[in-house]
Amino acid sequence: MKAIVLKGAGSPDRLVLADVPKPVPESNEVLVRIHSTSVTRGDVVMRKMPRLVARLVGETPKSIPGYEFAGEVEATGEKVVEFKIGDRVFGTTSGLTQGS
Repeated sequence: MKAIVLKGAGSPDRLVLADVPKPVPESNEVLVRIHSTSVTRGDVVMRKMPRLVARLVGETPKSIPGYEFAGEVEATGEKVVEFKIGDRVFGTTSGLTQGS
């Protein structure tokens, strides 16, 4: 799949369009096909912050930026019962290792 990937802290030119492996949801996760996402001040701050500094302040550096999202459930893990493929959803990636 295609994603905007952050290739190290710094200016916007560190963001590149890249092919990345499509994630596979764990047993209690859902995979969402993103229809829209936001770029916020938090994304800018995190992009500029070196990974070590981010870890020291308790943040998880993300190689794919984006915190808020809206989209459609594309796949579910075997323990997921609240969502089904095709459900329209929105949410945040706060606390997760990847963005949206």
